[in-house]
Amino acid sequence: MTAVYKAIAAIQEELSKVGIAKDGVNEQQKYRFRGIDQVYSALSPLLAKHGLCVLPRMVDCSRSERVSMKPGYNGGPPKESVLFYVTVTAEFDFVAVEDGSTHTVRTYGEAMDSGDKATNKAMSAAYKYAAFMAFAIPTEGDNDADATTHEVVRGMPDDELKRLTQKMKAARLTPARVCEKYGVKDLRNLNFDQFNEVIGVCDERIAKQAKAETNKAAQSNDDFGDISETDLAA
Repeated sequence: MTAVYKAIAAIQEELSKVGIAKDGVNEQQKYRFRGIDQVYSALSPLLAKHGLCVLPRMVDCSRSERVSMKPGYNGGPPKESVLFYVTVTAEFDFVAVEDGSTHTVRTYGEAMDSGDKATNKAMSAAYKYAAFMAFAIPTEGDNDADATTHEVVRGMPDDELKRLTQKMKAARLTPARVCEKYGVKDLRNLNFDQFNEVIGVCDERIAKQAKAETNKAAQSNDDFGDISETDLAA
């Protein structure tokens, strides 16, 4: 057996005896979880003891925007806010110090944040679940995404969707065409930049159509030539 698997097995054995306590508490949904800091604290001395390095590598990352509902100020109505949703694909090379043998674990991490921490949280989640699976640590559902819960509105708000569909109808632009262009299944899944771009296209099309109708009407009037109103009445 190569050294990397001996080290992994040794760490599994020690963690099976002491485990990692669920000391984190999600305040919104009131469940306990193991946070990334707890995983680091439990693993770091064992990795050093058994000569195992865990080297991360981010393979892919995708980002999108979602809408969350936040409580209103001073008891007021809830308000919408933008959330950044990030998914990362990560690979972790488990390297044995003894002989340089390696084993790679690939996991995915996802997280949401209203600021600039979504990517950090997603990477932490990927590491945490790589550790859970490689070392057989019992799981339960941040940096940790588990520490906070966001109430996500599914896609575009109703009033914005109504505005968009009215614009598209006036511009003679079909939902199927828009969804195909942006690679979404439903108009609600358009992000803010895409929404604004479609609105802009609609405004341009509506303006062109109005100009064409005006020119057509003017041309129709010119076709009557010198016919007088008396002749038309007759």
